[in-house]
Amino acid sequence: MNTFRSLALILCCLLPARPHAQPRPHVPIRVLIIDGFSNHNWKRTTQLIREILLQTRLFQVDVSTTPSIPPVAGDTAWAAWHPDFAFYDVVIQNTNNIENPRFRWPRPVEIALETYVSRGGGLYILHSANNAFPHWKEYDRMIGLGWRSKETGYALEIDDKGRILRIPPGQGESTNHGDRTDATLRILHRHPINKGFPDQWKTASMEIYRFARGPAKHMEVLSYAYDSASHTNWPVEWIVKYGKGRVYNSSMGHLWKDQTFPISYKSIDFQTIVVRVTEWLGTGSVSFPIPADFPTRDSIRTREWESK
Repeated sequence: MNTFRSLALILCCLLPARPHAQPRPHVPIRVLIIDGFSNHNWKRTTQLIREILLQTRLFQVDVSTTPSIPPVAGDTAWAAWHPDFAFYDVVIQNTNNIENPRFRWPRPVEIALETYVSRGGGLYILHSANNAFPHWKEYDRMIGLGWRSKETGYALEIDDKGRILRIPPGQGESTNHGDRTDATLRILHRHPINKGFPDQWKTASMEIYRFARGPAKHMEVLSYAYDSASHTNWPVEWIVKYGKGRVYNSSMGHLWKDQTFPISYKSIDFQTIVVRVTEWLGTGSVSFPIPADFPTRDSIRTREWESK
């Protein structure tokens, strides 16, 4: 199926609701996507994530794009940029300053996000957003693990029996990844996000982060994947408790500068995870069903549409 209308009709059938003409009444979950700079294609990433969410009719999605970069002292646009996090149930973080550390949020905005999450807000760290802001210690605590040097924080490895091994700072390597690959994801801990998922399934064009590092506190690894280059298992998805808030972090969702609709975004598992994660972050529960054509251990499943 390759039209937006076809996808919308499929999703409507999946929802435990009546058809489009008679939608199930609900209060939309309010979502804010923050973007504006990244070494990835942040504009297209925001666009596709927004479309995936809106097609379910569960969400209201707004976007706040940072002013021109880098921030300059006295820049009135940056002084005026202050997203109202408190208005939203979920914030999706889609900025990344790994190529230029000068590209930072203003300190009042950093503090506002810390306050928002600690008081019960939901934060989705979308792919390269876990590469961002090594200067910001509370951000490290919120994300649990990120793209960091080997001197910075612990790395987590999963052994063949599903046990988590903590690799101390200075041991092992800095965060890195190999070529993108069709990876088999394995459940480590059951959670409302993955309730009903198969124990393992295949996902398309995955970046497996080796030696993601950070405080690794108050966190739970949901899934992991085997890296054939290092012959080890590494976390793919994890959640973090930060104060009263909930944070989800994952290396899924890669969309590079030269891409517009990569197979990783067409993967039904990724689309399903985006929706279920955002619903859980916003409400603490998950109602969005698992589609009948969810990938299996041996088979990738994709769905696309005519994106705007």
